[in-house]
Amino acid sequence: MRGLIAKIALPLAGVLYPFVVYFGTEKVAPPIFALVLGAIWLIRAPSLLRQPGGRWMMGIALLYCVLLVFTGEAMLLRWYPVLLNAFLLAAFGWSLIYGPPFVERFARLREPNLPPAAVRYTRAVTWVWVGFFAFNGGMSAALTLWAPLSWWTLYNGMISYALLGLLFGGEWILRQRLRRSFA
Repeated sequence: MRGLIAKIALPLAGVLYPFVVYFGTEKVAPPIFALVLGAIWLIRAPSLLRQPGGRWMMGIALLYCVLLVFTGEAMLLRWYPVLLNAFLLAAFGWSLIYGPPFVERFARLREPNLPPAAVRYTRAVTWVWVGFFAFNGGMSAALTLWAPLSWWTLYNGMISYALLGLLFGGEWILRQRLRRSFA
């Protein structure tokens, strides 16, 4: 049961987070947000600590929560999506350096004996995801610094997920076409 909660709580918190911030900052103090986020990260800790870089992610996320508790600064709440994109950027980027690339790892779960062309393709797709997380984190940071909360919420709560879905779907379609051409 705890594993199921851990697998659902963190992604669900990430998806709902912009809306909770938008509708909740007038009603809930930032330290309460921090305690809830910290609890979610601690629930996820057992599996996260077994992953490469998981300790760093855990430490930085909890440090962010502690900073939020002690400052009580509502503006810090808007930096959370930037933090998540930085984690994903780092994880995908490090996988390109220390290998195998993340997309290759996912592909090998389904097809353990990838041909060399597929390995090259997975590396290129991992680079695309690195670019996406850099762009997405940069947009979130820019909106945090220079835009009203409503724009930040729109981007982080809807537009970024639409872009993620388009990238994921577009890559899937391309992959199907490439598979047919190699067959």
